[in-house]
Amino acid sequence: MSSLARPTQGRMIGGVCAALARRFGTSATTMRVIFLLSCLLPGPQFLLYIALWILLPSEDKARTAW
Repeated sequence: MSSLARPTQGRMIGGVCAALARRFGTSATTMRVIFLLSCLLPGPQFLLYIALWILLPSEDKARTAW
């Protein structure tokens, strides 16, 4: 199981979709499409994205922590 950290390469805005894609074994594009489609539904998707952006460490910071 890989750790959940925002990658330094291959991210578009904050790297949250890229981190989730890496964790669940899918492509970042697929995860981004899933996120965009979920925005059509009511719910706190943007707040969750911002929270994950704040809470997930960047990959370079996660490496130095261990």
